[in-house]
Amino acid sequence: MVEMKSPTSNSTQNARALWYVAPGRVELRPAEIFRGTGEILLRMVWSGISRGTERLIFHGQVPPSEFQRMKAPLQEGSFPFPVKYGYCAVGRIEEADDPAMTGKLAFCLAPHQTHLAVPAGMVSLLPDGLSPRRAALAANMETALNALWDSGAGPGDRIYVIGAGLVGLLVAHLCAALPGAEVTVIDPQAGRAQQARALGLRLLAPDAVGAPQDGDVVFHASATSAGLSTAVDCAGLEGKVVELSWYGSANVSAPLGGAFHSQRLQLVSSQVGQVAPSRRSRWSYARRLAKALELLRDDRLDVLITDEVAFDDLPKKLPQFLDGKAPGLAGVVRYDP
Repeated sequence: MVEMKSPTSNSTQNARALWYVAPGRVELRPAEIFRGTGEILLRMVWSGISRGTERLIFHGQVPPSEFQRMKAPLQEGSFPFPVKYGYCAVGRIEEADDPAMTGKLAFCLAPHQTHLAVPAGMVSLLPDGLSPRRAALAANMETALNALWDSGAGPGDRIYVIGAGLVGLLVAHLCAALPGAEVTVIDPQAGRAQQARALGLRLLAPDAVGAPQDGDVVFHASATSAGLSTAVDCAGLEGKVVELSWYGSANVSAPLGGAFHSQRLQLVSSQVGQVAPSRRSRWSYARRLAKALELLRDDRLDVLITDEVAFDDLPKKLPQFLDGKAPGLAGVVRYDP
């Protein structure tokens, strides 16, 4: 959590925020905001719903061992409930110590809230050419970029991505830009082929792939045991399986029998909380986020945003979006003036 500085005369009295208050229940609560010295006042324009993480929070499935590591930068409350959570926010700067920042659009790791007072160093200005709606995917793009670094994938590699969710498709999108790379996305939901095609990607069902065992790098992003098994099956001799899924408190069956040992496979975890070791000595969090925002300047990525909800409708519609059987990909929250 970020500790607020002493208040100045600038304040917003009527802010509201989304709180997770009990398993399967959220509500909007008032929030009094004061802008301190060195802080900026953001009026929220869009925020992104982190479907996997926020689904676990919504259902109270964050394990106690992860209560501290799961804290978002501007979180209030504590796990399991009540907690104000979120980290994909885009807002317009209404007040700042530096007048040149006023009126600019910025991304911030912040919860779903109509107005926010945050340290100026926590915001990243949006680059030219990036729509604020699409900028709400910045945290997901950071995750995909970090995973690509963790994988060591390079030009010409045969790459499989298991799970055509938001992060999986962003990973595949980045991999497809590697010269000569052969990228295949595998997902049982045929409905996601539309998004894959729009990004120039090939999507196959698991039973259409069989067990090729020829992948140089395999990314797993389905958060299912079946998906992890498919990922292991797709890896070739001494190939690498990069696990992006986070399962919360659920137990997962890891397919370490069969050919896992004889193929000398590597199973590694990729998580965005730390910059990948291959870049850590040179890349700060700010540099990585700036690059993620730059990588989002591709209009084709709008196809990944399948759900949009007004902030006032969140208590009614968020449970539907966070249902494990909901078909959509990315969801964004719209903050009407």
